[in-house]
Amino acid sequence: MEVGKTKSVGYQVGVRRTFPIRLEDAWQMVMSRSGMEIWLGELSSYDLNVGNKYITSSGISGEIRVVNENQNIRLTWKKEHWERASTLQIRTIEQKNDKCTISFHQENLSSLMDREEMKTRWEEVLGKLKNIV
Repeated sequence: MEVGKTKSVGYQVGVRRTFPIRLEDAWQMVMSRSGMEIWLGELSSYDLNVGNKYITSSGISGEIRVVNENQNIRLTWKKEHWERASTLQIRTIEQKNDKCTISFHQENLSSLMDREEMKTRWEEVLGKLKNIV
């Protein structure tokens, strides 16, 4: 089987990084306007409540499915030219010594090429988040 391919959810990718910040601060960073602009893009509204639909200035669209404060947000995520939406989950995972891991996991990707593109994107996002810690 190809790297990142599953039987049930197509291609998937996961990227994570541990930051020297507390869980609550990591969550706040991810869910802040500046944080969302890094991982999601520019929005007309930064209200990410369950059931809300969104579209970014670059054409990424989807719907918020789950929000568990200080834990995770799960949403559909579709680039303009994609045939179908993927599912993206961002988790904040508490570590020892006031550290926190931020994890991006995306599934239902259509191809290995999409998987590689998204792996690069989420690695870049984590690098940008590191710069604002």
